[in-house]
Amino acid sequence: MDITNDGVNLALLLLRVMVGFTMLAHGYNHIWGGGKIKGTAGWFESLGLKPGPLHAWLASLTELAGAAALILGLLTPLGGAAVVGTMMVAFLTNHRPNGFFIFRPGEGYEYVLNLIVAGIALGGLGAGKWSLDNAIGINWNGWVGLAIAAGAGIGGSLLLLAVFWRPAPKPAAAT
Repeated sequence: MDITNDGVNLALLLLRVMVGFTMLAHGYNHIWGGGKIKGTAGWFESLGLKPGPLHAWLASLTELAGAAALILGLLTPLGGAAVVGTMMVAFLTNHRPNGFFIFRPGEGYEYVLNLIVAGIALGGLGAGKWSLDNAIGINWNGWVGLAIAAGAGIGGSLLLLAVFWRPAPKPAAAT
């Protein structure tokens, strides 16, 4: 990718900041919004993520750290991995059974799927010229950045779910 192209750098900056801001708002809301961290913990417990307080804090702090990384363009593939990991858990535990569209009952997965793909794409594209990565000479873009964002994000979420996710059994169908 030609990072001397100002159009490409502006596009990367806009994408990084928008995805970063979205994750910042998401993490902030989990801790300080609505039901605060206690409500988030209870919701996570209801999804089968136990212990709920641990997962509420892990998800919220991962979202905030990933947001900061993307907004600053610092260790961008790791910021992308944070987005991928948290949204992959949301996809698998909550949104997947509800269909594609977000407006469906229970909220579908279109929103989280777009964030997952954006996180992977940012890992592969890198932060661009207008970033701390560029300023300090970190060049993890291309296949390396894509592998970090996808591998750490998807792998981390699957590992977390394998260890901690215990959804309630579905009731047997009446005959």
